[in-house]
Amino acid sequence: MARDLRALRRELEAYADEREIWRIQPGISNSAGNLALHLTGNLQYFIGTVLGGSGYVRDRDAEFNRRDVPRAELLRQVDAAIAAVPLLARVSDADLAKPFPLPVAGVTLATGDFMIHLVAHFTWHLGQLDYHRRLLTGQAGAIRAVPPTELASAQPVPKA
Repeated sequence: MARDLRALRRELEAYADEREIWRIQPGISNSAGNLALHLTGNLQYFIGTVLGGSGYVRDRDAEFNRRDVPRAELLRQVDAAIAAVPLLARVSDADLAKPFPLPVAGVTLATGDFMIHLVAHFTWHLGQLDYHRRLLTGQAGAIRAVPPTELASAQPVPKA
């Protein structure tokens, strides 16, 4: 998750004009800014507060309704979400098999299943944000959003 949050940071930094972060084209329901607020709020709440006890209070409606938040504030939210991710280290393998402490969308889920969902949800929206940036800015270059080389367990393969 920290890797993907760093990719979110790179995406936001790649907008040459900060105003483009908040632009919405016909057929696109969310700006990059709203997606960034949603992703960072989601992780700060579900990982930071629910699993780690950080005390972050989420306002999901504001994640989609705020406008023109400065890029610097969005990046602070990314950093706060990155700071919440290490709280997962407190979650044991046994904890992953237990129900997540809160119902989600009206159902009870195993904590491990919900963590997989959080990663998939994050990456799905990160892809939307990347497409938004490329569509609105004309920047076709990749930002290396989710390279496996940045995963915590990545080790170089020994040369033969």
